[in-house]
Amino acid sequence: MMSGIKTLGQFIIEKQADFPYAKGELSRLLRDIGIAAKIVNREVNKAGLVDILGDADTINIQGEGQKKLDVYANDQFISALTSGGECCIVASEEEDDFVRIDSPVSKNARYIVCIDPLDGSSNIDINVTVGTIFSIYRRKSTEGPANLNDVLQKGTEQVAAGYVIYGSSTMMVYTTGKGVNGFTLDPSIGEFCLSHPNMKIPEDGVIYSINEGNYVHFPEGVKKYIKYAQVEDAATNRPYTSRYIGAMAADIHRNLIKGGIYMYPTTASSPKGKLRLLYECNPMAFIIEQAGGIASDGLNRILDIEPTELHQRVAIFVGSPTMVRKAEEFMAEFSPVEKLKEDSATIKSA
Repeated sequence: MMSGIKTLGQFIIEKQADFPYAKGELSRLLRDIGIAAKIVNREVNKAGLVDILGDADTINIQGEGQKKLDVYANDQFISALTSGGECCIVASEEEDDFVRIDSPVSKNARYIVCIDPLDGSSNIDINVTVGTIFSIYRRKSTEGPANLNDVLQKGTEQVAAGYVIYGSSTMMVYTTGKGVNGFTLDPSIGEFCLSHPNMKIPEDGVIYSINEGNYVHFPEGVKKYIKYAQVEDAATNRPYTSRYIGAMAADIHRNLIKGGIYMYPTTASSPKGKLRLLYECNPMAFIIEQAGGIASDGLNRILDIEPTELHQRVAIFVGSPTMVRKAEEFMAEFSPVEKLKEDSATIKSA
């Protein structure tokens, strides 16, 4: 091994002592996810050269057309987690129901993995950054096969979470509740190498990320925050810069490094929010909190939300503490909880 370079595998083994109860299983699970990410990265990088772009003529449970690479990534992660032997259930955004793993090597498995195999997949066709988001829980039940209740755990119960971004370089960023570390894939040796140790999000920032095409359907509090962000004020470094990639992992990764806020509020077409609590919001909230940031639905901490269904959706405001608190102030003043519920009811009856 080259001097001074620490690989993901080495780093995971070194940190194994942080989880004496795990006996290496969590380390192996993270390693399996890293291996699958490398395979998906290879396919993402050559997607324009082979017939893997475009639609697979199938619709996922969310009612969204699945891209071929979505399906491929989903299969790769489920395959890696099945053969690894540490995972008893995979809950994927691409699957209607959770996938129970019954392989012989998994009979004593104690971990649940929730995953968005290819976040922002509409960007694939145009060679723009996409990602993978994952979340890991310990199984709660002690008898019989693992079940839905093992999956429907609050974000505070996560033992690990992370994301991979397939961009100008490929990075894996993850936390086990003891800080956030980033690894960049070195293609010359085929390994993720520690490149961003102990990542911290800036206390404040000048970037806001939101799909402003939905502006007219946003809650009043969000509209007020956007207008606030656009007003010139030297003391608070405004106006802010608007940056929106359309892949949650990529947008939040940029804001994690540079400082900023990412928002996906309720809209007319998504009265409860668009992003999924289990596959997207919980893991990203865990990572950003571990990096010193804040994640809420505009009023409540994301990690405290009690999940009630597999594909539950929520609104999310996540990023630098100063920016998220300011957005929460506007939400509290102009879009209190009762108002949001009334808006949703009005939308449904319309």
